[in-house]
Amino acid sequence: MKLHEYQAKGLFRDCGVSVPDGIVAETVDEAVDAARRLEDENDATLFIVKAQIHAGGRGKGGGVKLAHSVEEVREHADDILGMDLVTHQTGAEGQTVRTILVTEGVDIEQEYYLGVTLDREKSMNAIMVSTEGGVDIETVAEESPEKIQRVWVDPSIGLQPFQARQLAFAMGLEGDAFKQAVSSIRSLYQAFEETDSTLAEINPLVQTPDGEIEAVDAKVNLDDNALFRHPDLEEMRDLHEEDPMEVKAGEHGLSYIKLDGNVGCMVNGAGLAMATMDIIKLAGGEPANFLDVGGAASAETVEAGFRIILEDPNVDAVLLNIFGGIVRCDRVAQGVLEAAKNIDISVPLIVRLQGTNAVEGKRLLDESDLSLRSAVVLKEAADEVTAALGEA
Repeated sequence: MKLHEYQAKGLFRDCGVSVPDGIVAETVDEAVDAARRLEDENDATLFIVKAQIHAGGRGKGGGVKLAHSVEEVREHADDILGMDLVTHQTGAEGQTVRTILVTEGVDIEQEYYLGVTLDREKSMNAIMVSTEGGVDIETVAEESPEKIQRVWVDPSIGLQPFQARQLAFAMGLEGDAFKQAVSSIRSLYQAFEETDSTLAEINPLVQTPDGEIEAVDAKVNLDDNALFRHPDLEEMRDLHEEDPMEVKAGEHGLSYIKLDGNVGCMVNGAGLAMATMDIIKLAGGEPANFLDVGGAASAETVEAGFRIILEDPNVDAVLLNIFGGIVRCDRVAQGVLEAAKNIDISVPLIVRLQGTNAVEGKRLLDESDLSLRSAVVLKEAADEVTAALGEA
């Protein structure tokens, strides 16, 4: 689950990271009021109006504007709110801006990158810093990898003071700015750990001409599997920023990710889902989705899965590939038949059942009047996918 910049900044601030004051607005009038508050309370004369969407590259897309007056804030807010902001992470359709953040402007002398993420290969948390702040870290890693310094933190031990100092030295800081950077590194790591994040990032972390260190941007990705421990964070979820089909799948306990292909797949188990997508590729098709109905598939979940897959206009065929371990194949077959009564399965359907009660399940399908193609082994499923695509 991703957080908006203003939400991430709030978490960072609570852990001790210095963040410029800012106020969230959903209307132009609220943005103007926010600027006036910053003007009255902080003597602010420079403002930043920032679109709040779950994507990077907002500035290049016109979603971040500098304002030298309250009236300019009004103009920029009017331009940004409601726009379909297109960045390299949104795709060509863009993302509608419903919220903006009005912050106090910061005079920047130097920009840095600071981020914490999980290194699955090392089973440790990795903290990264770079003097190339304000640039996508992926670009820096590709073009100038030597400009990224890393330390790895054993979660059972935690971040050690010498590691934070090592990173601050790598940023080329000294004096009070060095001390502030060490504090920011330790505070960011604390936020990362306490929220069960998979990514906590400040890009850029800036040094002002006065030597102050501040986080002018913030990004947090939370581990969905740990949200049960953080109901306060789960309330920050913005469903407008997520794929509607993924949201609908989540409501039914399904794991769904939309892809760009032409063959829908419904599977139980992530490993089998990956193998099924390989089968589709070998058969000459492209997977249209990843959809895992879980180990206890029921008639309701199967029907929900079909509804979600068939809402994709690019789907030319559907492959249902079930291994009956926990779930019985005859139960899944009955679920398919029940689903077919309630929805129009208008594309070729290939069903492959293996495992517990697979013979009974195949018999139920074969004896039904439902137009489908059944398979027992993976090769047969691949052949049927090829045949279905040839007819599409």
